Amino acid sequence: MCANREETIYGHLNLGVPPHMSIRHYKESDYASVLNVYTLSKLDELRFEDQQFELIPLDKDLTRLALFKASDVIVYEDSGVIGFGASHGCEIRSLFVHPIARGKGVGRGLLEHMLSRMTGPVTLNVAKSNITAKSLYAMYGFEVVDEFEATYNGVKVLANTMMRPL
Repeated sequence: MCANREETIYGHLNLGVPPHMSIRHYKESDYASVLNVYTLSKLDELRFEDQQFELIPLDKDLTRLALFKASDVIVYEDSGVIGFGASHGCEIRSLFVHPIARGKGVGRGLLEHMLSRMTGPVTLNVAKSNITAKSLYAMYGFEVVDEFEATYNGVKVLANTMMRPL
């Protein structure tokens, strides 16, 4: 059984995030910035696929938008939102980082923050071909436990469920 631990300390005090950056709860005023990060990042998770994909913006993808709105969303801020993560219970639903902020610990910081608030096994789904994300998740103890066929904009994609046991 998964439970969320609420924490009141954010930013550099508990995550090794530089002092000028912070991880905080999403606010409605972040919506345009989150849409921008999603738009610039979504197709990157499918870049190792053989087929081409056309982006469906988050605000036009009603299924993903509903999941986003029903999630606990956090943002990584450094003079604006440069990444966000969404979770529900012990499921990580999304983790996106603006391309200019990649390789700087933003994704790691968001992942660590979400994991720090979860007790019990944690799951997530990721494109099977997304070796970059899968490598990050493996560093935190996630293992592939299932493979399934998903679709993005009507195009079939193999995906993995990854789990981080207790």
